[in-house]
Amino acid sequence: MEQLKNCISNQVMIDDGSMEQILSMFETIEINKGDFFLKSGTTCREMAFIEAGFLRMYDVVDGKEITFWMGSSGRFITSLSSFVFQTSNFWNIQAITDCKLHVINREKHFKLCETEPKWLEFDNKLLAHSFALLEKSMFAQLHTTASERFQNLMKEEPELFQHVPLQYIASMLGITPESLSRLRKNHANSIS
Repeated sequence: MEQLKNCISNQVMIDDGSMEQILSMFETIEINKGDFFLKSGTTCREMAFIEAGFLRMYDVVDGKEITFWMGSSGRFITSLSSFVFQTSNFWNIQAITDCKLHVINREKHFKLCETEPKWLEFDNKLLAHSFALLEKSMFAQLHTTASERFQNLMKEEPELFQHVPLQYIASMLGITPESLSRLRKNHANSIS
């Protein structure tokens, strides 16, 4: 759980005792490529830190899968509104590769929020970061070109292009797989 420990300590100043208490609330699991961490229509009761692997958050619209977000190593993933408010979840969260996750259930999460001030501080930063990513994504869809979104993703998360099927990346960027292929080809030509 060293990666999870580093993720927390990079955001908040925390003593060893509090860190050990927080880490003890997580369970390590492995899920196989194609397995679901969460299915739409269910209630989300867990949040996961991704130690290794890639997951995608998607929905099916008019028979077509639309990828909303990709989770990669060093990130948390959950259906936030369902996890917090115990409402029906909108998203499928599926492993794109074999994954190793550190999972905390809802009850332990909220118990930590009450008993460990540093977890609450970290959770608040995690929520703020999640909203900032959502804002950035919405802004990008409205105000940037497909080429700009591709370039930004290549710069920020190049590992996605090595491990994630291109149709999922294209969907997340809001373009067709063919358009993504053209953008990749143009990018390769411009750097060679």
